[in-house]
Amino acid sequence: MMTKTVLTIATALLLSGFASAALPQQSSEQPMDAAPTPLPEQCGQAEGASAGHTMPGMAGMDMSSMDEAQKANMAAMTKMHLSMMQGMMAKDPDVAFACGMIAHHQGAIDMAEVELKYGDNDEAKKTAQTIIDAQTKEIGEFKQWLEANAK
Repeated sequence: MMTKTVLTIATALLLSGFASAALPQQSSEQPMDAAPTPLPEQCGQAEGASAGHTMPGMAGMDMSSMDEAQKANMAAMTKMHLSMMQGMMAKDPDVAFACGMIAHHQGAIDMAEVELKYGDNDEAKKTAQTIIDAQTKEIGEFKQWLEANAK
């Protein structure tokens, strides 16, 4: 429960823009892979919606005291948020919804994979696998919808 609270607070800080001032600089020995997850071409990455943008504060976050699971969770969240912002920039609101949800669901999968790798509670791991299965199916449905409907 504590990790969920910390992640919720960190997300709120990041989204509010205060994190860059509130967090110490990241150690150069602890780079974070924050490249957004690629979205389908219908989501319009070619338009450069968020190319080169970073989440405020994430690049400057001191991860030196985090364990591997915490680092993996932070990387998953960063990738998800970057991709969601990129997907939501599609001009067509229906396409933006589908693209944002693909990124959101992929983020859920990435976080569930962290649970499977680092977690030790069987119930939590079962839930993580359920999330992976359901979100993978829904990503496929969103991609099919984009193929049929994106202009």
